[in-house]
Amino acid sequence: MANNVFGEPLITCSKEPVTGYFRDGCCNTDQTDAGLHTVCIVVTEKFLQFSLAAGNDLSTPLPQFNFPGLKVGDKWCLCALRWKEALQHHYAPKVILEATHEKTLEVVALSDLIKHASR
Repeated sequence: MANNVFGEPLITCSKEPVTGYFRDGCCNTDQTDAGLHTVCIVVTEKFLQFSLAAGNDLSTPLPQFNFPGLKVGDKWCLCALRWKEALQHHYAPKVILEATHEKTLEVVALSDLIKHASR
């Protein structure tokens, strides 16, 4: 059983759209997940624009990859380093801490995640 950043059982991030590296709705990870898709975010327009400008279009659907395209308010398992990059540029989206995998703490400080917690 995977744990969140508080060392408690990881809760589901989103089933609609279905998210996660394994498309199981959770921000689970393993050694094959090079992107570390572990941060459960709440998508904002500001973040979508930042991501697009950084070369990662998250709003356009890619059916061949079972990717619906994200819209404001969706919850999504984001790569930890992408979240950290957004943070450094002041575009970090809110985070659902209980659905964010503890592996995230290898690259992002808990204090930064808490500052951006979705309430």
